[in-house]
Amino acid sequence: MKDAHGRTIDYLRLSLTDRCNFRCIYCMPAEGVAQMSHDEILRIEEIEELVRIAAGIGIKNVRLTGGEPLVRKGVVELVRSITAMPGIENVSMTTNGVLLPQMVDDLKAAGLSRVNISLDTLDADQFRMVTRCGNLDDALAGIDAALAAGLNPVKVNAVTVKSLDQDFLAFARLSVDRPLHVRFIEYMPVGDSAGIDGCGWGKKDVIPSEELFDLINERAAAAGMPALVPAGGSRPVGWGPARYFQFPGAQGTVGFISPLSRHFCSECNRLRMTADGKIRPCLFSDEEFDVRAALRDGGEDAVRAVLMEALGAKPDEHHDRVGTERGMSQIGG
Repeated sequence: MKDAHGRTIDYLRLSLTDRCNFRCIYCMPAEGVAQMSHDEILRIEEIEELVRIAAGIGIKNVRLTGGEPLVRKGVVELVRSITAMPGIENVSMTTNGVLLPQMVDDLKAAGLSRVNISLDTLDADQFRMVTRCGNLDDALAGIDAALAAGLNPVKVNAVTVKSLDQDFLAFARLSVDRPLHVRFIEYMPVGDSAGIDGCGWGKKDVIPSEELFDLINERAAAAGMPALVPAGGSRPVGWGPARYFQFPGAQGTVGFISPLSRHFCSECNRLRMTADGKIRPCLFSDEEFDVRAALRDGGEDAVRAVLMEALGAKPDEHHDRVGTERGMSQIGG
């Protein structure tokens, strides 16, 4: 599939639920978001039908997100179903990782090929502050479980925020002794983050990736470590826009994703679907297309028409927009 700007669109991100076992301060208020009703959320068989139709018009790669996708009942069976569909080459997941120790073997057996684990700090007290209810050891156990199960690659996604004062070198060093791929993602002011209790982050908290790269190398030098070098053939497989580096001799890599300081919109290859069945052409746009109604009332041709309409509405870029009507937990990772 080609959009109006000539980009090949072969990647679909599916939010399975707006629910989560964390209450991260940049994502939702302490009491959580107003949860969607059972009828609003797409049923598992509706998600399967959407993916089958999307695969028929060019979608090859599917990522399952949330909220937290592992709290959705039937997620293992959904992975098994999607991986068996003609045209689908890879199924991956973005998760906070805390349920992986109990579920990863079943997910791997069902066909999950790779996982991204969201982890914004390696300080236990700061982790509890950011998540409001999480334990760092549980997230780290999820990383261990993913590696032990043989998922490849295992990526750790850390959103970089000036207000947090994170230990970026400690994150980068996770890639040295194990095949972990640590990716630093510039904080994106999506939703009304300033209005979420305890947050108040905004554009002032964005750390440009080039600045972060230099900072990590400075701290590495002070610690007697070599500087990061381009990863070359050690880059992990994937469909995203990260630029990868590594410490010489490291098993893993260090990646930088720069949605604000270094736009990669010209390389965008994705559509997104919210848990209530709205296709979003762009993360930073509030334009949505109702595929749920098509699935329930229209049939295959109607679903295909909604997908093609959303494809045609993809903007050339996000034009530095800040804030969206929906927050990240409602949009889907």
